[in-house]
Amino acid sequence: MQTFSPAELEQFKHSFAEDGYVVIRDAVSKERLADLRIKLLDALELSQRTGDLFNGGGGISGHLNCFPGEDSRFAYDALVERGIVELVKELSPHSFGPMRAGCNMNLPRSVPQHYHMDGIFLEDFMIANVAVVDTDLVNGAIDVVPGTQKKFYRYCDFAAGRVYRGSKRLPLSQGDVLVRTSKLWHRGMPNKASVPRPMLAFTFGEKNVREGEAFRDKGGKIGFDPNWFNPNWLGRVRERTFVTAPISYSAYRFVTSLFNNKGYAH
Repeated sequence: MQTFSPAELEQFKHSFAEDGYVVIRDAVSKERLADLRIKLLDALELSQRTGDLFNGGGGISGHLNCFPGEDSRFAYDALVERGIVELVKELSPHSFGPMRAGCNMNLPRSVPQHYHMDGIFLEDFMIANVAVVDTDLVNGAIDVVPGTQKKFYRYCDFAAGRVYRGSKRLPLSQGDVLVRTSKLWHRGMPNKASVPRPMLAFTFGEKNVREGEAFRDKGGKIGFDPNWFNPNWLGRVRERTFVTAPISYSAYRFVTSLFNNKGYAH
């Protein structure tokens, strides 16, 4: 097991406390990630060709959730061997918990997501994103707003205060790992390349996730799930509206956030 020196650990803790994320370079095998990329894209193509992929559910806006299956276990094992899982626990022991294996599939011609955090502010968890391929400004490197994990923002406060002006894109090389808290505001960005861009996401401490079941979903096979929007008629209407008139969705989020604390409490 390769671990971090005390100096490295202190630097990671300081950066995480200030920014809400840290990046560890060259942590996972590029060769094995290249093989995984082929399997993920083959599974996506098969689902699209056979009609098994749902209509909508993020497919219109270009951001799908993906279960990477047993084929992704090696990447998690690498996080353990490099001491990154232990680092995740060190960075946020109160939110650390059982691991869930996931993946984001950013499709060609996708659109920018709205800024958001993952889950509920008071039920934070940790995320380790693994770059399956080189991820840059062309194929949709994540956009984060450093420091936004320190306090709760209603969307109206985030937007009116123009907190997003402090945003930062995070290009990653294949095999790099982005460790972040679910409380960090961020958004998926457009994929202007001609092929889908996968990004692994191992979460730690999500509510209702049980220990030992991370790779058992869908029989251990690669599969796809909706992202943000329901794959039904109403969901597709909402998703098309978001794509064609994103300002309308922003206005909806702004107004509704004036009257509730969504993201802070149920």
